[in-house]
Amino acid sequence: MPTVHETNPKKLGFGLMRLPRKGLFIDVEQVKTMVDLFMEAGFTYYDTAFLYPGSETAVRKALVERYPRDSFTLATKLNAMVAPTEKSARKQFSTSLERTGAGYFDYYLLHALMENNYSKYDRFRIWEFVNEQKANGILRNIGFSFHAGPKLLDQLLTEHPEIDFVQLQINYADWENPRVTSRANYEVARKHSKPIVIMEPVKGGNLANPPAEVKKLFSAVHPEMSCASWAIRFAASLDGILTVLSGMSNVAQMQDNLSYMKDFRPLDAEEQQAIREAQRILGNSSAIPCTACRYCTEGCPKQIPIPEIFAAMNLHLGNGQMAEAKATYRNAVSEGHAASDCIECRQCERACPQHLEITSFLKQAADLFPES
Repeated sequence: MPTVHETNPKKLGFGLMRLPRKGLFIDVEQVKTMVDLFMEAGFTYYDTAFLYPGSETAVRKALVERYPRDSFTLATKLNAMVAPTEKSARKQFSTSLERTGAGYFDYYLLHALMENNYSKYDRFRIWEFVNEQKANGILRNIGFSFHAGPKLLDQLLTEHPEIDFVQLQINYADWENPRVTSRANYEVARKHSKPIVIMEPVKGGNLANPPAEVKKLFSAVHPEMSCASWAIRFAASLDGILTVLSGMSNVAQMQDNLSYMKDFRPLDAEEQQAIREAQRILGNSSAIPCTACRYCTEGCPKQIPIPEIFAAMNLHLGNGQMAEAKATYRNAVSEGHAASDCIECRQCERACPQHLEITSFLKQAADLFPES
C-alpha cells in the first residue's frame, strides 16, 4: 500500500472545488475530459470535500466509475463546523463513501481548522474517529487542512503526532502575509516532518491575473508562460511537498497546468528573483486577498455574493479598471443582493479562512458603487 511519505514526482493535484458548471449543475462531461487529460499525463491526486456541492458525486461519475481504484488517489474532508451533533459529523464520512463510491479514501482531512472551530473536533471526538477508520483500513492517510497561524499549527501537530500530512494555504503572494502566514506555517510543518499538500497556490485565481506590473515582470523572463504557472511552480518548488492542488474549472486550465507540470522543473535563480520582486509589488497592493472559497456566503442572511463583489472591487483596487469594475459589480448584484444590504452580523468573518474584515470591505464596495 502506498504511503504519504513516498516521493511524489507528479506534484499537481486536481482540486475539485471549482468544477465547471452548466447552469446550476456540474458539467460532468467536461469533468470527464479533464480527468482523462490528467490521468493520461500521469497525475493521480484528486481532492474533494463533503461540503463541495455536487463534487463528490461528480468524482464518482467522472473518475471512480471509469478508472481502476488503484490507479488514482482520492482525498475528501469532514467539516465539524456544519454538524450540530457528533453523530451528524461522523455521518459525513459514510455519506462521502456513498457519494464517491470509492470504497476507501487515500487521504482524509479534518476540514478548515482554525482558532474558532478546532475545539469542536475535540468535543465530537473526531480525531479518535478518523484514527479508528484508519485502523480499519478505510482511510489510508489522515490529516487536516488549516487556516490559522503557526502557534495553533504547532499545538495541533504536537498533540496529534499520528497525523500523516497537513494541507496549508501557500502561495508567493501570501508568503509573508500576516493574515495567512504561509512561510511560518510551512516552517512549522517542516519542523514536525509532515508532508504538505498545498491549497490556494493561485490564491483563488487571483495570481492567474495579477496586477499589470507583475504580468510585465513575468513576461520579461518567460513570455510564453502563464501567470498561473509561476504561482504553481513556486509552490511545487518548495521542499517537503506532497502535491499542489489547482482548482481547475475548465479544460483550458487543465491543459495549461499540464503543459508545465508534466515535466516539472523547479524555479531557477532568475525565476526566484522574479518571484521576490512580484512579492514586493504585491506587498504594496490594496487588492482584497479573497480566494473565492465561498465559505462566507453559506450563512449570509442577505445572500450577498461576497466573492463576486470583491472581484469587482479588485478590478479597481488592483488593476485600476473602474469601468470593468462597475460592470462586474452590476452583474454580481443583478439579483438584488447588494453590498449595501449587509447588516453586519459578521457570520461571514467567522467563517472566512483568510480572516478578512468582510463587513468593512462591503461598506467600501457600497461607497465605490453607489449607483447600484
